[in-house]
Amino acid sequence: MKEIKPIKGVDTTVSVPGSKSYTQRALIIAALAEGRSVLQNPLIAEDTGYVIEALRSLGSDIATGDGNMVISGTSGHLKNPGKEIYVGNNGTAMRLLTGVVALGTGPFTLTGSPRLCQRPIKPLLDALTSMGVDARSKGNNGYPPVVVHANGLRGGTITFTDIESSQYISAMLICAPFAESNTVIELQGTVPSLPYVNMTVDAMKAFGVKVITERPFRYVVKSGQQYKGKSYSIEGDCSSASYFFLAAALCKGRMRVQHINPKTLQGDIGFVTIMERLGCTVMKGKDWIEVVGGQLASGAYTFDLGNMPDMVPTLAVLGAVRPGRTTITNVPHLRIKESNRLAALATELHKIGVRAEEKDDGFVIEGANPHGAEIETYNDHRIAMSFAALGLLIPGIRIQNEGCVDKSFPGFWGELKKLYG
Repeated sequence: MKEIKPIKGVDTTVSVPGSKSYTQRALIIAALAEGRSVLQNPLIAEDTGYVIEALRSLGSDIATGDGNMVISGTSGHLKNPGKEIYVGNNGTAMRLLTGVVALGTGPFTLTGSPRLCQRPIKPLLDALTSMGVDARSKGNNGYPPVVVHANGLRGGTITFTDIESSQYISAMLICAPFAESNTVIELQGTVPSLPYVNMTVDAMKAFGVKVITERPFRYVVKSGQQYKGKSYSIEGDCSSASYFFLAAALCKGRMRVQHINPKTLQGDIGFVTIMERLGCTVMKGKDWIEVVGGQLASGAYTFDLGNMPDMVPTLAVLGAVRPGRTTITNVPHLRIKESNRLAALATELHKIGVRAEEKDDGFVIEGANPHGAEIETYNDHRIAMSFAALGLLIPGIRIQNEGCVDKSFPGFWGELKKLYG
């Protein structure tokens, strides 16, 4: 249990680790590449640790040290580990690696924590099946564990319709260069978190594979392309930065976060635009963003966070103290994250005296004068870090299971401590 002490004001510069999304994509692509790669400023955390161990079991030699990762590529020739691949509660790893192991030979089993085995994967299994892969969930229920009987990919056209995760698309994009024929991916209906697909395309391009976007929602990957090992710098994580931007808004202070690319493809960069709308001042440099908190705007605001769902806990906490109604929409898929985030947030907001009503696709928060409480994190790093920022303003905020931040930001509590001088 960690109690957060209120602070009179903040005027601080902090650093955040490398992007979790870019690190995981670059690790997997580098392991599939020809030759050696060096990842600079990668995220070294629980989630990336699971990816590293999985890739080692598939035949890639990966060394970490001096803040870098050195990866020996397999050129797409994967070893069968002959044992289960365990990825904890890392949904990205489960989905991306389910696609990757289809490039191997023989049966591969991927599994994870009890919560991960409640997170759907059927659309990806269906896509692999359409490319000639025997891919199924072990319980025939569309959830992990999954078993992939691999013998390469056929290629062809895949259509994803009304899916709940963009990671299915990223999984198929990453393995598509190794297919026997060209791969076409078409998207129909609702697709959340599309910026993450753009990040996947960006990472593939950096390692030498081109994805052709023939038109919006139609991607073509030509067969026979090869990832090439390279030195690749990982930009800072915008999700991790958001908790410090939130601190500036709550405490009406100044927070500069280093190693953030203002021109990033990370969808969560959009959170600073929301902060400007709500009364903060935002300044940007070449590799930093600074937020200065001001008088929070009052009244009713509605925000579509479909492209940045990880920002829902951060915005929910800001909405708890802002005078007025905050409506968050287009995030029904938050029910299948590390926790059921919509239900979890509504419960914890009620605990601190804030009205929050869960809706089909989001929820509504009535800003109030929150009070201290013991916050259940549901083993969800984003709930822990968001409510920790609230503790800088409100006395009596105590965070249960504070170690859950190790999933994405092991140094979070150390960076938070810097705010106290």
